Amino acid sequence: MPPPKLQIPERRHQVSEAEWQTRVDLAAAYRLVALFGWDDLVFTHISACVPGPNGEQTGHFLINPYGFMFEEITASSLVKVDAQGNKLDDTPFDVNPAGFVIHSAVHGARHDIGCVLHTHTLNGIAVSAQQGGVLPLSQQSIFVLSSLGYHDYEGVALREDEKPRLVADLGAKNFLMLRNHGLLTVGRTVADAFQAMYLFETVCTIQVRAQAGGGPLVTVDPSIIATARQQSAVVSRGLGSQLIWPGLLRRLERRLPGYDT
Repeated sequence: MPPPKLQIPERRHQVSEAEWQTRVDLAAAYRLVALFGWDDLVFTHISACVPGPNGEQTGHFLINPYGFMFEEITASSLVKVDAQGNKLDDTPFDVNPAGFVIHSAVHGARHDIGCVLHTHTLNGIAVSAQQGGVLPLSQQSIFVLSSLGYHDYEGVALREDEKPRLVADLGAKNFLMLRNHGLLTVGRTVADAFQAMYLFETVCTIQVRAQAGGGPLVTVDPSIIATARQQSAVVSRGLGSQLIWPGLLRRLERRLPGYDT
C-alpha cells in the first residue's frame, strides 16, 4: 500500500508579507539541510522569529511540523508557536515542544538574532566528543573559532533549568558546540544562520579527515584568528550571507522545488 500523500493547506494569503517571506526562507533552509545531508530524519530543528509589520519581534516563532522529512517542508506547512512551543496556528500539523527548549532559550536571550539552526551531523558530533573541540586546522576554522562557545552535555534537552547554562555558554557568539550532541548556529537572518552552519559543518569534516590521516597537524597562528571577522567582511564584499543565498535558492529550484508553496 503506498504511503499517504501530505495534504498541506495553503497559507500564503493568511499571513503578512513579512511572515510569508520568513516562511519561504525557513522552508528553504530545511530543504537545504536535507540537500546537504545534515538532517537526522525528523529529529532536529530550525526556528525563525515571526516579524511584525515593521520588522519588530513579535515573540512568535516558526518551526517544523513534527514528523515531516526536511525535504518535504514548505512555507505553508511551518507551524507558528509561542515562546513555550504552543501552537498558535489553525493547523493540522503537530510540533515537538521538547525540541523547542534549546531554541526558545536562545531566542529569549538573543534579541539580535532571527534564526537558530541545530544539527546532529556525524562529523559535528564526532568533533563535539573530542576534548580539544574545534582545532585551528583550516582557513574555514578561523571564522568559527572567532565566535565559538561550548555547552556540556546534560542529556536530551528537555529541562527548563538547562536554559540559563546554555544561554551563558553561547553568550554573544554565533557558533555553539553542544558536547556529545551536535552543532548550533544563530544569525540575524535565516541565510546568516545557514551560512554559519555550512562553515561549522565544513570545519568539522575537515578536522575529522585531517586527523584520520594520522600524521602531524599544522595549526593556524592565533593572530590570524583574531582578525577573522575583518577578513570575512572583505571576502564577502560586505554582503555576508546575501552573497550566497540567492544562488542556494536557485539550486533548490533545480533539485527540490516547491519549498515556497
